[in-house]
Amino acid sequence: MSDSVKVFAPGSVSNVGCGFDILGFAIDGVGDEMIIAKNDQKKIRIHPVKDYENLPTDPLKNVAGVAIQALLDDLGSNQGFDVEIIKNIKPGSGIGSSAASAAGAVVAVNELLNKPYSRLQLVDFAMKGEEVASGDVHADNVAPATLGGFCLIRGYDPLDVIHIKAPDELWCTVIHPQIEIKTKEAREILSPEVPLKTAIRQWGNVAGLMSGLYTSNYDLIGRSLEDRIVEPQRKVLIPDFDELKLSVMEAGALGCSISGSGPSVFALAKGRETADLIAAAMDTVYKRTGLDYKIYVSKVSEDGVRIL
Repeated sequence: MSDSVKVFAPGSVSNVGCGFDILGFAIDGVGDEMIIAKNDQKKIRIHPVKDYENLPTDPLKNVAGVAIQALLDDLGSNQGFDVEIIKNIKPGSGIGSSAASAAGAVVAVNELLNKPYSRLQLVDFAMKGEEVASGDVHADNVAPATLGGFCLIRGYDPLDVIHIKAPDELWCTVIHPQIEIKTKEAREILSPEVPLKTAIRQWGNVAGLMSGLYTSNYDLIGRSLEDRIVEPQRKVLIPDFDELKLSVMEAGALGCSISGSGPSVFALAKGRETADLIAAAMDTVYKRTGLDYKIYVSKVSEDGVRIL
């Protein structure tokens, strides 16, 4: 058995419009790289590299450290690990920065311990790490980061994750304005109550989106990418959101909404050509803001965390 392993942990889009805290998918093109090695100190040691030396090195405050410790506690092991984290996903981005680190950590450790757990079981441990960042237990980022594809979180007690393969021509375009929105703060602005009529509309959209994904019905996917609950409350946190969404829809997007807590915004499209047109529309709008931003165009990643 090897004493070290390197992994790539993909970014992810969560909520996906109508699926707050229950739906997400993995994306290609952006993700964290992690090198995890056994040590004989019986300790978890965190070593941020690149430009994110300000990440917590206390394993009890770092998402990767907490996730690894949850796995070791369940296994009854006191094995120590050194964790190098190359953060290519900026914290507070809305594309699953903390989830990538948590998912990558448990997949790597599981590999080094001769795979005592399935990928699905690993989601439970990754969730413990995600809680450190968001203040709440949810799997709509860590599940797709770990498993790949679309993931529907049907329930949490016990954890019940439904994996859905994306339609072949479904593409995603994401713009990441280089500002930070903390997940905890973005959750605090949400109203705890939802009018019944609004909830009914949202339930219908979730069901429609699931049906559209399973049947590759792109029109149905588009009609269902509507968020009546969270987007109206959070869009004020994202500069020029309404203009951006209008331009994206005019460029041919099936739908557009906030990725996770923001500030990233995603759009789904049928085909690479339309996804590139959407990227151009996003670029045009955000050039006028004066903000730095990054744009990613990718298919849904079916791989989840990859061993490199």
